Amino acid sequence: MINITLPDGSVKQHEDGTTPIQVALSISSGLARNVISAKFNDTIVETTTPLHEDGNLVLLTFNDDEGKQAFWHSTSHIMAQAILKLYPNVNLTIGPSIENGFYYDVDLNGEVISENDFPKIEAKMLELARGKHDFEMRSVSKSEALDYYKSKNNPFKVELIENLEDGEITFCDHDDFTDLCRGGHIPNTGFVKAVKLMNIAGAYWRGDENNPQLTRIYGVSFPKQKELKEYLALLEEAKKRDHRKLGKELKLFTFSQKVGQGLPLWLPKGAALRDRLEKFMKDAQETAGYQPVVSPHIGQKELYMTSGHYQKYGEDSFQSIKTPHEGEEYLLKPMNCPHHCEIFNSQAWSYRDLPQRYAEFGTVYRYEQSGELHGLTRVRGFTQDDAHIFCMPEQLDEEFKKVIDLVLYVFGSLGFENFTAQVSLRDPDNPSKYIGSDENWTKAEAAILNAAEEKGLDYKVETGEAAFYGPKLDFMVKDALGRQWQLGTIQVDYNLPERFELEYKGSDNEMHRPVMIHRAPFGSLERFIAILLEHTGGNFPLWLMPEQATILSISEKYENYSKKVLSLLKKHEIRASFDNRSETMGKKIREAEMNKIPYMLIVGEAEVENDTVSVRKHGGDDLGEMPIESFAKILNAETEKEIYKYEV
Repeated sequence: MINITLPDGSVKQHEDGTTPIQVALSISSGLARNVISAKFNDTIVETTTPLHEDGNLVLLTFNDDEGKQAFWHSTSHIMAQAILKLYPNVNLTIGPSIENGFYYDVDLNGEVISENDFPKIEAKMLELARGKHDFEMRSVSKSEALDYYKSKNNPFKVELIENLEDGEITFCDHDDFTDLCRGGHIPNTGFVKAVKLMNIAGAYWRGDENNPQLTRIYGVSFPKQKELKEYLALLEEAKKRDHRKLGKELKLFTFSQKVGQGLPLWLPKGAALRDRLEKFMKDAQETAGYQPVVSPHIGQKELYMTSGHYQKYGEDSFQSIKTPHEGEEYLLKPMNCPHHCEIFNSQAWSYRDLPQRYAEFGTVYRYEQSGELHGLTRVRGFTQDDAHIFCMPEQLDEEFKKVIDLVLYVFGSLGFENFTAQVSLRDPDNPSKYIGSDENWTKAEAAILNAAEEKGLDYKVETGEAAFYGPKLDFMVKDALGRQWQLGTIQVDYNLPERFELEYKGSDNEMHRPVMIHRAPFGSLERFIAILLEHTGGNFPLWLMPEQATILSISEKYENYSKKVLSLLKKHEIRASFDNRSETMGKKIREAEMNKIPYMLIVGEAEVENDTVSVRKHGGDDLGEMPIESFAKILNAETEKEIYKYEV
């Protein structure tokens, strides 16, 4: 007998050789119908894999991320089979699952496939899926595997097999189709009820531009047609909310090829938006005891060699800046932390002076590959809401928890209510990836786990995802469309204080190393604004809106009164504009709606006589006619409710 431990901690005894699907059936037939994959002792297995030892078993459905990956990987096999049926000369290469679906890279070998062929391929995939063919894994010898693909004249699979060890090669069979595969499948093809091919693109074999170019076909699949329809509707909504589209429509930012790729230009409304976010954060930081500092946009190469950033990222950075002085090199600043270490190092400190909290909206530069640039979410120059806390080890726990409070305050004030946390630890099997001693890493990791527990965060642990100098706590936010983004990070660092020889005099009159906390609740202003744009669809919280109200005059003869209204609104610190164009009222309202302006104040004869405005809310709600003072109170009360009060 073997002991199988389930996620709820219960232990069930089963016969040696029992499969995950048999375990599911022993629990309930309803569960077994929905199980599509399994994980045994942290390894993905087939539902039909015999289990021969004690271990932890997780039964996966399509609702689980790993279940989706098995589902989509299996569908890539079905697509490969369909392509071979329709285009028999094609050479298959690899077909993994990805975050939202799957792809297969194929060598067309004289065949022609375009997006016009997608309906035909989809129909063939569904026809094959309805056969309910089992996915079955089998081990093959290296020579057998090579002979098989040589007989198919497929040099790509032959190359993959030549790099594998004999004894670790497996094939997956379903119906009359065989593919080289490591495993991770659904029980049979019949689980796939809906497919959609999304895109076709070029891709180099094994990602190397010196290799042959292949054709990559992307797709997605679901167990129900209804789920596919919902997914496609979500994609349409995502297109409407694309921050690049909204940024252009709302006149927030732009890009210029003459300025350079990945270097955003902020327009007046966008710059005002940034300023408000900065003020919001600076006010909170001041309350929390941070001190503002400013560092230059460049630094000597030696600075980043001391920190370790040059050795880690130098090849991916902008090239050194040479000066007239021979041998002198500078780099565009890739990180703010080395500069802040030197600010701390500029004077002597006692234990009574700690913690020291330095905050800076510092612009940094990283040379991202052109193919990876994407609007504001992946740029080459960006501004971090960076801060570094230098404290004694015994202050670390309290300081770390205070930073968590600050991050939660930011999320609450900006409408991010659905989030989880991720504790990223080092990979114990790959110590060369990291700097610093095991002792310091152990202390740093324990501090983060303890703070996450005490704050009651919903968190998971990811081994191997730590920064090279220390573990970190990242916040994963779900937006209005259910997409997950990483926003806000806190990192514990014992290593940079050592590399920069930072010190303070302790109560024992001896010199000690401080601990360093890196934190950035926004992450970067560019990426944060992009995500906020897509989360809100451009309908920012009222306190943040570039324009909170616009005055729409019915005709030119009410212009003087409209200007009076504008002046009164500004006295109430309401950001407003006056649309005095000789356009129809209908067009002015439509354009104000498109520009996401929260309130429209309509001014005509009645309003002038009554010293009032007629208030229309974005979205069409008519609030009626009211005195200007009354409207100002409504708007300011709404604004005050949105921003949480930050208290230390």
